[in-house]
Amino acid sequence: MRYLLIEDNHKLAGAVVERLQLDGHAVDHADRLDAASACMDVADYDLILLDIMLPDGDGRDFLQRQRRAEKRTPVIVITARSAVSDRISLLDLGADDYITKPFDFAELEARCRAVLRRQGGVADNQKVFEGTVLNLTTGELQFGDSSTNLRNRELRLLEVFFGAPNQVFSKSHLIDRMFSLSDEASENAIEVYVARLRKRLEGSGARIETVRGLGYRMIAA
Repeated sequence: MRYLLIEDNHKLAGAVVERLQLDGHAVDHADRLDAASACMDVADYDLILLDIMLPDGDGRDFLQRQRRAEKRTPVIVITARSAVSDRISLLDLGADDYITKPFDFAELEARCRAVLRRQGGVADNQKVFEGTVLNLTTGELQFGDSSTNLRNRELRLLEVFFGAPNQVFSKSHLIDRMFSLSDEASENAIEVYVARLRKRLEGSGARIETVRGLGYRMIAA
């Protein structure tokens, strides 16, 4: 998944970015609303983590503008306000969830997973294709009697393919999904990860096919 974190507390932001990257997510950080808007002009995000009080404006206004523009990217608001009325107001403005400061990173990760599940219309953390099961929480790939633990970026790349079987993804699209704007990534990196996943999938009901000149797709073996 690709996240956008909008937070002006650099110590907190650094800790959140580090934790999410350890889970294999690509994370861009903006400490101002204008920087956040610039990020959104050049990248698509699966989830936005939004602080309320920012140097150049109120995060609630940013959220309201997003919803008025019919931009449906899920938003979790990070707030120090714990009053029920404040939480209701955030949800009514279009927030998908909220978390109050100070928070536990495990709770933040759980809320992110829950929001993304709702967005994807699924009720659990597993994706299944042709008898091959991908557990998004444990990073485990299962088929038949085989069980393999994936590395973080292997998991995130395979999650893209499981999310849309038979759909062709270009290398540039996969780079966008797996790496943040500050990462140095190349098409060669995607080739390396695809090669690793092909080995992981050997003997399963799924395989990753190269579509010449276009990219890759996951199909039935």
